[in-house]
Amino acid sequence: MEFSSLSDSAVLAELGERIRRERLNQNRTQAELAADARVGLNVIKRLETGDGCTVSSLIRIARALGKIDALDTLFPEPGVSPLQLARLAGRRRKQASGGRGRRKGSGNG
Repeated sequence: MEFSSLSDSAVLAELGERIRRERLNQNRTQAELAADARVGLNVIKRLETGDGCTVSSLIRIARALGKIDALDTLFPEPGVSPLQLARLAGRRRKQASGGRGRRKGSGNG
């Protein structure tokens, strides 16, 4: 599925449907999943109908469904570019340098 062409609400609806199908594939009721994920039953109902939920609830639900490791596919470890690696020379980057595209004295700060 090409998610980039979908609206936010369509992505939420698809995510909810996939979670519903996974829950059913595991032969679990909404109440069982809610109890295992330590979220309210309404959280499961809202998510499955495309209304969404908090990120914290989504993490609990993914864990309860045995899908928490799939988050690594969503946000893989970005690593460090060779150029940054040479600049850092053993130091780990802690923040962005910012200011790209800004000229000194442009009045943006």
